[in-house]
Amino acid sequence: MSGRALYLDLAPGETRGVVTLAGRAERLLIHRRGDLAVQALGAVAVGRIAAVDTAAGLAFVDLGEGPQGVINITRETGRMVEGAAVEVQVRAEARSGKGASLRWLGPSQGRPRLIQAPPSLEQQLQAFAPDAPIHTGAAAREVADQAQDEIALERFGLPSGGRIWVEPTRALTAVDVDLGGAGTAAPKRATRAANLEALAEAARVLRLKGLGGLVVFDLVGRGHDAPALLAAARQAFSPDNPGVAVGQVSRFGTLELTVPRRARPVVEVLADETGRPSPRTLGLRLLRELEREALADRGGRLEGVGAPAVAAAAREDLAELHARLGARISLRAEPGRPLEAFQVIRL
Repeated sequence: MSGRALYLDLAPGETRGVVTLAGRAERLLIHRRGDLAVQALGAVAVGRIAAVDTAAGLAFVDLGEGPQGVINITRETGRMVEGAAVEVQVRAEARSGKGASLRWLGPSQGRPRLIQAPPSLEQQLQAFAPDAPIHTGAAAREVADQAQDEIALERFGLPSGGRIWVEPTRALTAVDVDLGGAGTAAPKRATRAANLEALAEAARVLRLKGLGGLVVFDLVGRGHDAPALLAAARQAFSPDNPGVAVGQVSRFGTLELTVPRRARPVVEVLADETGRPSPRTLGLRLLRELEREALADRGGRLEGVGAPAVAAAAREDLAELHARLGARISLRAEPGRPLEAFQVIRL
C-alpha cells in the first residue's frame, strides 16, 4: 500500500485530480475544456520541422496546434531538415513561454497531426496509486478546492515548529528553511529536525505546484550532517524519479538538486503573468459556486455576478452547467468589480 488516496472532481469546464499522502495534497492535475491534446505529456504526433538551430543542436517542430516543440539533435535523430515530417512524443509540456520538449521517434509523412492521444487525467491519476480507488463527488470537490488554495501559498509549516518558503524564479526554485520559534530550547537538535523536515515538505509542495528544474535549499544552521541530509533528500524526492540528481551540501549551507520537468506547472495553469488567479480560474470557481448553490436549492434561480473578464470566462462553460442543472442559472458582468469579488445571488 502506498498510503496515497485519489480524488477526481468533475467540475464545469474542467476536471481536477488530486493525490493525497497521509491526508495532505501531494499532486493536483487539471484538464480544462479546450486544452490541446497534441501538447499534452505522452501525446504522439506527426510534426514538421519549422527551423533548425545547428549551433544550439535544436530543431523546432510545428505540431499543428499550439506552440512549436523542440527536439535535441543527436546521433540518433541524424541531420534535421527544415520542412521534413517527423514522429515525436511529448516528454515535457510547454511552460513559461518555452515549447514542449519532444522525443524523436522517427521520420514520418503528411501534415502535422495527433496520432496517439495522451493518457487521460483519470489514467494519470491511477498511475500514482494503481490499487487505490478513485473518490468522486462532494469529497473530491472539497479536496480539489483545498489543494488549489494551497498552491497559492509560499509559506509552509513544519512539524517541529519551523517553516519553509518556496519561491520559484525563472532560473530556479528557492526553498528557505527557518526555525521560527522551534530552536529556542535545543538549537542543534531543532536545526537538524527542521532541515530534515524541510526536505520532505518541500518535495511534497514542489510536486503539488508542479515545479521542477534546479531547486536550491538554504538550510538553517551550521555544521550540517551532510550524509543524513543527502539520504533524506533522495528519499523525499524518490517519487519524482527517474531523473532526480542531488548535489552536495555546500560550505555556504545550501543544497542543490534537480527535479525533472514533465507536466506544465500547475501554478501556470491557475495564475496569470502577475501570479494572481487568472480570469479563467476565477470564472471556473464562480461556476463551481453556482453549481453548489443550485444543488442546495433545486428549484431556485441563481445569478453569478463578477468582473467582466471573470463573467466572460465563466460564460465559456456555462452551457455545461445548464446541461447539468437547467437554464435557471445566469451570469452578469459588473464593470468596476474586483476580479476576485464575484458572488452568487438568488433571484
